[in-house]
Amino acid sequence: MSSEPLFTPPCGPISGWRDGEVVRATGIPYATAGRFQPPMAAPDRTPPFAATSPAPACPQGPVPFLDDVLGTRYGELPGSEDCQRLSITVPAGLADGEQVPVMVWLHGGSYTSGSGDLAIFDATSLVAENRVIVVSVTYRLGLFGYLSTNTGRPANLGLLDQLEAFRWVQRNIAAFGGDPRRVTAFGQSAGGDSVAHLMATPEAPSLFQRAIIQSAPLGITRGRHKMSHAMGIAAEAVTEDTPAMEVVAIEDHVSQVARKYGLMAAMPFGTQYGHAPLPPEAEIEAAWNETAPGIEVLIGHTSDEARLFLPRSPFVSRLGQVPLLGTAVVRAINWAVTEAVYGRAARKFARRHARAGGKAYSYLLSWGAPGNFYRAAHTVDLPLLFGNQQTWAAAGLLTGATWEEIDAVGSEVRRLWAAFARGDGLGATGGIPGTLQYRAA
Repeated sequence: MSSEPLFTPPCGPISGWRDGEVVRATGIPYATAGRFQPPMAAPDRTPPFAATSPAPACPQGPVPFLDDVLGTRYGELPGSEDCQRLSITVPAGLADGEQVPVMVWLHGGSYTSGSGDLAIFDATSLVAENRVIVVSVTYRLGLFGYLSTNTGRPANLGLLDQLEAFRWVQRNIAAFGGDPRRVTAFGQSAGGDSVAHLMATPEAPSLFQRAIIQSAPLGITRGRHKMSHAMGIAAEAVTEDTPAMEVVAIEDHVSQVARKYGLMAAMPFGTQYGHAPLPPEAEIEAAWNETAPGIEVLIGHTSDEARLFLPRSPFVSRLGQVPLLGTAVVRAINWAVTEAVYGRAARKFARRHARAGGKAYSYLLSWGAPGNFYRAAHTVDLPLLFGNQQTWAAAGLLTGATWEEIDAVGSEVRRLWAAFARGDGLGATGGIPGTLQYRAA
């Protein structure tokens, strides 16, 4: 760490630090909110803000199977309800007055886990190789961010947090060398679902001009009213004063209530229609159509999404051990679940977007570590976009591939994502041989 770069955005001076090929400014507050309260923009400040600590994670419970697959570590970041913060990674050596594309990252984790500043989301390679700025957003999760109750506690607080983050970017990013007219929202899983639902807000085209929606579970976002209602009743036990980790424990119980609702219960928490900033469910397509002409979309999924979750099913694990037949059955289940939760809904979203006057591309990512059970499972796009050999060293998802292989494929994916973010135009069809195919809708 050498001399501290100082940025002077309208929100007040911010000091970051030089980190090899990039400059970082981390843990910047973009909003404040009391528990169960909508966010308000963080107040401007006069003394310089030292943006040198990572954003804390929203309080959450451990997810051991994800730690095994992704090589993450529970408690890697401190937890705090004051988590409405963002971190900025800028290419070193931007010229005075140079403005580069901005990519705003929304992490996944079923709306109950994850954080913008996890080491696996380090954007150094994406930023340094492609001369873009990446902004990583941390937002409220689970009971803190995503469930209304009958006593009037609001839903979608995490989504409202994200809107505040995009407003912050529009107002302040030029001071970091970012072009506010070339902002791409991108997210994976619940983060991709967030990007899609932000697009249903009238303000969206003024906040971002492009959207990359990765593995969003759009096939299970409808018809959730009864499930959310039952969960809301179970969540009434939480008050403004319940200690944060007790809230997390109750969240687990609230999730159990969702179990009888079938496939939707795979992601019990999520955006709720008919609560600010979203329209009623019957009007969601119309809301998306309204903003479509102002936002270019790249939407898709991996070819083996469901393989991430299959080992957790004792039934599927037993089936998989049956010689010959087992492999075929697991393949069939993987295909059916991948299509039901991700595939069909993503292609439908792209077609509707194009019909409404927007530009849309559908992609399928098929790369996986050779010989690995997970193959191109849910989350396999993450190591291709982010992190480094060290951050991914313990990931079961990548066993069987060398870092050289992963990085070679990753640099192509990063280049494609950045080309889209720059607005280069992707042509009618294209892709990366053996890794990813896309086509215009």
